[in-house]
Amino acid sequence: MQKGQSSIIFDEAVNEFSSLPGIGKRTAIRLVLHLLKQTPESIENFGNSVISLSSKIKHCSICHNISDDEICAICANKSRDSSLICVVENIKDVVAIENTEQFNGKYHILGGILSPMDGVGPSDLNFKSLETRILSENISEAILALSPTMEGDTTNFFLYKRLSKFNIKLSIIARGISFGDELEYTNEVTLGRSIVNRKPFDGKTF
Repeated sequence: MQKGQSSIIFDEAVNEFSSLPGIGKRTAIRLVLHLLKQTPESIENFGNSVISLSSKIKHCSICHNISDDEICAICANKSRDSSLICVVENIKDVVAIENTEQFNGKYHILGGILSPMDGVGPSDLNFKSLETRILSENISEAILALSPTMEGDTTNFFLYKRLSKFNIKLSIIARGISFGDELEYTNEVTLGRSIVNRKPFDGKTF
């Protein structure tokens, strides 16, 4: 037990909250104290929703997005343009692009970007399932919407080499986003314009 604290349960809750990204010890204490002010029912609902993340959340069998079902709501939505696929690094990028309301196609989540320094190679990412989709679905254009970083550009070039054998248009988001920025931190207007003003990708656009 830490000095000054009288509850092991309190300390354990603080430690769990402080293990989350961006949550320091002081913020964790404030969050736990906030929960203690709530009704038992509210706290139970909060806990159950967290437990459901591991027991009920699935990954879409098509695009790898998070979903309550085998196929996510975006892939199942027949009103979306199934000929247009936006290739992104992670789920946070899908959320960021969806918030712009400028894209009505579908997505493919790679699950990361190539980073030899971090031990992330082609076999660690969802490249094969992307190729399978291009072969089996009526896809005419793939938008490469990866963060404009060295790793993102490397992944773009790898995808260009890998997807050039298919009869589809390859495009890249316009560089209204500064080099080194991540999509999730880009404002919605800038990101939306980058999608709308995308340009053909020839493997040399960096």
